Amino acid sequence: MATKTLAQMKPNDEGIIVALRGTGNIKHRLIDMGLVPGTKVRVIKFAPLGDPVEIKVKNFDLALRVSEAATIDVEAD
Repeated sequence: MATKTLAQMKPNDEGIIVALRGTGNIKHRLIDMGLVPGTKVRVIKFAPLGDPVEIKVKNFDLALRVSEAATIDVEAD
């Protein structure tokens, strides 16, 4: 399987989180929202201007800045 960042994925792509590369408060906030290694995520859509990205994780929808999504490594299906 190919590894890419969540920001590089296209709508309807799915994958498993393998690593969080963020630091400090951003990394802690992402972990608190359930974005931990081993979690399945699906990209729902990008906003019309490209930021933010909407994802589905653990049966809820979540919007992330593209800069935050770029710190999440995903093993794409």
